Amino acid sequence: MTAYLVGAGPGDPGLLTARALEVIAQADVILHDRLIPPGALAHARDDAEVIDVGKVGGGEQTPQQETTRLLVEHARAGRTVVRLKGGDPFVFGRGGEEAQALRAAGCAFEVVPGVTAGVAAAAYAGIPVTHRGLASAVAFVTGHEDPDKDETAIDWAALAAFPGTLVFYMGVRQLSRIAEQLIAHGRDPLEPAAVVERGTLPEQRAVRATVGALGGVDARAPAVTVVGPVAALHGELAWFAGGPLAGLSVAVTRARAQASGLAARLRALGAAVIEAPAIRIEPLDVELPDPRGYDLLVLTSPNGVDELFRHVPDARALAGPTIAVIGPGTAAALVARGVQADVVPSRAVGEGLAEALAGRSFRRALVARAEEARDVVPEALRAGGTEVDVVALYRTVAEPLSESVRAQALGADWATFTSASSVRSFHAAAGTLDGPRLASIGPVTSAALREVGHEPDLEASDHTPDGLVAALVATAGRG
Repeated sequence: MTAYLVGAGPGDPGLLTARALEVIAQADVILHDRLIPPGALAHARDDAEVIDVGKVGGGEQTPQQETTRLLVEHARAGRTVVRLKGGDPFVFGRGGEEAQALRAAGCAFEVVPGVTAGVAAAAYAGIPVTHRGLASAVAFVTGHEDPDKDETAIDWAALAAFPGTLVFYMGVRQLSRIAEQLIAHGRDPLEPAAVVERGTLPEQRAVRATVGALGGVDARAPAVTVVGPVAALHGELAWFAGGPLAGLSVAVTRARAQASGLAARLRALGAAVIEAPAIRIEPLDVELPDPRGYDLLVLTSPNGVDELFRHVPDARALAGPTIAVIGPGTAAALVARGVQADVVPSRAVGEGLAEALAGRSFRRALVARAEEARDVVPEALRAGGTEVDVVALYRTVAEPLSESVRAQALGADWATFTSASSVRSFHAAAGTLDGPRLASIGPVTSAALREVGHEPDLEASDHTPDGLVAALVATAGRG
């Protein structure tokens, strides 16, 4: 097997490379840093072992020796192991050291480069690190050296004389010292500079200054500092602006496999997203009757559509029966498979579908659904004289929450819920729903919130993920 040293990019999930996503999806084991893009682990297999080996300056640490030991141990055991790092593994990422350890242990490895923050964060702030007439060279410098070293390894005189852009990584606690050393060795104190916090993420903040004023900049990690004439272009070329949800944090509690789409829509609108999947979808080993033997097929969720198509060869197998769905989300999932639903109720709940089917005569109906689904539709059909077969294609299984994810989710501005099972499972895993405002996708989910003692702060009128996002945007617009 192969070990992969993978760069996850600077923060924006859209900057993960295709190769990075490919190897994450293949991994048996993932050793990841804290500063990886939100949602990067959503591409991992459900059975992958995911280990947080992140480091926080001044806080809890995982020693590099332990990370390297785990990397070699899993690679030697024949597992496909991914070492997932923010940025690029070979740019201040200690990837070279890990590659040497793997080579010494006789383990095959591959390096998957990532977009480095020194280029990307500057670009998102409208600062090109090279620019004709202003900078024809760029130097990347660590602003945080090994504290155990007696002397600095940085040649400050050479840096001060460097005829181009200087980009300092990890140096926000050393801004005064960086400025002092550059000026002491001849850099112009009036030269433009900029500090870019959380570059490429919705909460990005760029602060323009001069070299002499860097020590007074109030900045927090993670950040990069750019020194040189190009830093002045921030005012002219700044393009990255927050959307209607900028400044808001939103927890997404739906199953990991479905969370990425909702999370991506929220991030595109400027929200900081915390993925806190409270459930996962577990297919059931069942034999599905041939739908062509029925004159009505009922599907109650997009997950049901996905599982149905694991059993039927293609859309032609659904050509016989009338197809009824419980709402627009399920209808959209069918359309994505090339099938148009015949019955879509105006109210996306079981009662709405039962009303839409009332007065219509069906001899046999097949209801394909989740194991724990409500019986409103089957009971209404049987009451009308229809012979009904119910087949559970999948179940929702509760997922545990790590303490860090729990804290982030409960500290968010909003928590979103797209099903009753996500409400119950998240409440059980977190122990409370106190903290964030609660956004519900529809009446059944809202009822589940009330069952655990909480009134939803928002209920989408269009009971789909897009409707939930639209409701959040509308509420944010009202302040």
